[in-house]
Amino acid sequence: MDDQEIVERLMAEMTLAEKIGQLNLLAAGEGLVTGAAQHTPLARRLDAGQAGAIFGTKSLESARAMQERALAGSRLGIPLFFAEDVIHGHRTVFPLNIALACSWDLDLIEETAAFAAAEAASEGLHQVFAPMIDVSRDARWGRVAESPGEDPLLSARIAAAATRGFQGAELGAPGKVAACLKHFVAYGAPQSGRDYDNVSLAWEDLLSIYLPPFAAGITEGAGSVMVAFNAVNKMPMHANGALIEGWLRGAAGFDGLVVSDYTGVKELTPHGLGAAPVGVARALHAGVDMDMVGEDYLSHLPTLVRDGLEAPEAGLSLSADQVAGLVDRACRRVLTFKARLGLLADPYRGLSGVPAAPSRRDGRKLARKAAARSAVLLKNDDLLPLSSSAKVALVGPFAADRANMLGTWSVSGRAEDVVPLDSAVEALTGRAPVVAWGADIVDEPWLAQRLNVHGVTVESDPRSETEKLRDARAAARASDVVVACVGEAKEHAGESSSLLAPEIPASQRRLIDALAETGTPLVVVVFAGRPLALGTLSDQADALLYAWHGGIAGPEGVADILFGAAVPAGRLAVSLPAHPGEVPLSYDADPTGRPFPGTFAKFRTGWLDLSDDVKRFPFGFGLGYGKMHYGSPELSMTEAAAGQGVQLRLSVENAGPGEVVETVQLYASDPVARVVRPGRFLIDFKQVRLSAGERREVVFDIFADQFRYPIAPTLEAVEWVRDPGVVRLHVGPNSRDTSSVELTWQT
Repeated sequence: MDDQEIVERLMAEMTLAEKIGQLNLLAAGEGLVTGAAQHTPLARRLDAGQAGAIFGTKSLESARAMQERALAGSRLGIPLFFAEDVIHGHRTVFPLNIALACSWDLDLIEETAAFAAAEAASEGLHQVFAPMIDVSRDARWGRVAESPGEDPLLSARIAAAATRGFQGAELGAPGKVAACLKHFVAYGAPQSGRDYDNVSLAWEDLLSIYLPPFAAGITEGAGSVMVAFNAVNKMPMHANGALIEGWLRGAAGFDGLVVSDYTGVKELTPHGLGAAPVGVARALHAGVDMDMVGEDYLSHLPTLVRDGLEAPEAGLSLSADQVAGLVDRACRRVLTFKARLGLLADPYRGLSGVPAAPSRRDGRKLARKAAARSAVLLKNDDLLPLSSSAKVALVGPFAADRANMLGTWSVSGRAEDVVPLDSAVEALTGRAPVVAWGADIVDEPWLAQRLNVHGVTVESDPRSETEKLRDARAAARASDVVVACVGEAKEHAGESSSLLAPEIPASQRRLIDALAETGTPLVVVVFAGRPLALGTLSDQADALLYAWHGGIAGPEGVADILFGAAVPAGRLAVSLPAHPGEVPLSYDADPTGRPFPGTFAKFRTGWLDLSDDVKRFPFGFGLGYGKMHYGSPELSMTEAAAGQGVQLRLSVENAGPGEVVETVQLYASDPVARVVRPGRFLIDFKQVRLSAGERREVVFDIFADQFRYPIAPTLEAVEWVRDPGVVRLHVGPNSRDTSSVELTWQT
């Protein structure tokens, strides 16, 4: 009997209560102790067959105990599946997603996802709520830390790579887990950068910026999708049938499982869509198959199946039979998901005979490589790499920090696994650095309060700021070079951590001022979860490294770059704002009519209080230890028919002195189109490794379909078009510093 036959047999035998029970996704909470006859709320749900899945288990033993209890409480022996938030690693915590995105290394991203999957699977997990693929362009939004950055093409390729890493060739493979693409959709574009807030945007932007990563993950076979908290163009996503049943299942061809976010169905009521029965009906009708934690499906679907729903104020009318049909649809999807995982054939699949967890030593090695590849060198006035014999002063709140290196959403990570920067430097050089201080991450009262709200314990430093700055200056003057470790605590980025002014805290800016006054060569390392405005810091530093929150081996990866054990290869996946008010921000902004090239040049689109020539670090920017020279791009033909392929070739040369991993980036612009198009947009990139003195030819294949874009008066009336005529191709090391050629497409 094949999977679908098993599903249909179960559907024919299940009662309404059993079907509704399958739609309930619960948190482990108090959990179960193996063999104990507990009567916790979760235990009672399992005994009554009122749970289809559990998330948040912490061990293989606890998951197996829950499965045993669920099977005992299920008349038909229908198993649970187990899930967890595995955002940037499981027990082995890798750099934040936004940091990994800065590697532009798709093989590395796939490898870290595969390692996380193997660790998660060894603990009885079948599904992970990852990858998080929300395109984000607003540094105020805390969850940019979990995102793949601002560009849809880079994000789409990351979504595909992570999905391959988590799932492997097919669902249910040993040592693999089902991916859950999240958050569907446009969660990363909230108004004013406030978490959970709503989104209003053109349908064209939704289709060309925020949906491509989901399309890419679906093409790779992602088994599940999580719905976002926000509303899109006035319709909350948990009730957005046009996007879930319409685009996701229709246009994109997704045939997997759709789960709500935490209490997302319940939150339709405060969204203004009606009392719980109406919200439940709307969510189920929209295509949300499982209700996470809120238990609203469990509470209200029996009555809705009996009575139907007449809610003219909500524009919804469903007969009892229609509601029953929707319950069947959702239950069939849950069972099909379990069948694809192999659980209907073997309820203990992934819970017995489980492959051992991968080597932690191998995981640390991979995490260290990932941390070094994710860090972005923004400035280097011939200071780096440092000599191992240099006397180094480590100054600042992150000089000896462990806990904050893990970053946000590292639910299974442990701070004791982190090797702090002072120890990493000593291990690499054989010399202990001078550490001025390693506590008191922030002095601002509101930031300190935020730390306390999140339950963080940071060792307090009893010295006054005057005393700390005095000691910092003394350490700098007594050393050959000072490495200032600044940034933000891990709780200052992540869910429910929006900031009005995303910048280096004022106390740390004063520290940089004090260190710069000493004249000692200054390296600044920024540990953060979001793109922070750097202000004058980039002018004061002799070298500047944006290291993000790098996971368990983050400081070791930083030490490797500082002393030349690894070459810097990171490239920004988000534009760094020059000022905290310069958000939202993305390199591919649409052009306006100003500045007008004629007599009205004074009327411009910038700010009165921010100079146009302020130093900026654009999307794609990053330096290495070599000296790169780009040749002029050449096309295989300058005119082409729509069905022809065109090649763009250019040479890149590393004039030395060190090895370079260069990310050659290809952008395009469409100067004459039916609607306003971005000033330029990424269409491809390639990474090449060049030793000192090496020259390499890089070839890009170009096709007309890369220039298609949507015209969408409504979501349902979308036309994808391509204009004949001239397009410009821009190639270079980042989105700003490029050379260009023109190509003419015929009709």
